[in-house]
Amino acid sequence: MSLRGAGPWAVLQQLPQGLEFVLMGGAAAATHLAVVGALVALAGMPPLAANVLAFLVAFTVSYTGHARLTFARAQARGWAVAARFFAVACLSFAANEALYYVALHWLHWHYFWSLAGVLVLVAVGTFVLSKCWAFKASAP
Repeated sequence: MSLRGAGPWAVLQQLPQGLEFVLMGGAAAATHLAVVGALVALAGMPPLAANVLAFLVAFTVSYTGHARLTFARAQARGWAVAARFFAVACLSFAANEALYYVALHWLHWHYFWSLAGVLVLVAVGTFVLSKCWAFKASAP
């Protein structure tokens, strides 16, 4: 299949699913990190509070990317899918916040690098739950 003249989205759709997940998750993680960084540095917000707002912003990036790219082949759409993915995201965020708390308050690591590490750790569980439940194709 030739990709000549194909738009960026068509090119991305030719990648292996794992790489699509990494790219979309990376976009969401970058959004998450940027929002936390801005809220902490510019608004003086505590990192754990900023993390909650950043999660909500990054969720929209994550859901849109995964629905349109990573799990598009399953053709799972609609509010039920969005709700299941939000449940996965919330579970992942709970793990994120707990690990982030440990990194900040027990290990005393820098807030930005702690969050970057936590986001990578939590991503694996998010992929498995998203693939096996949230975006699972309905039986015909």
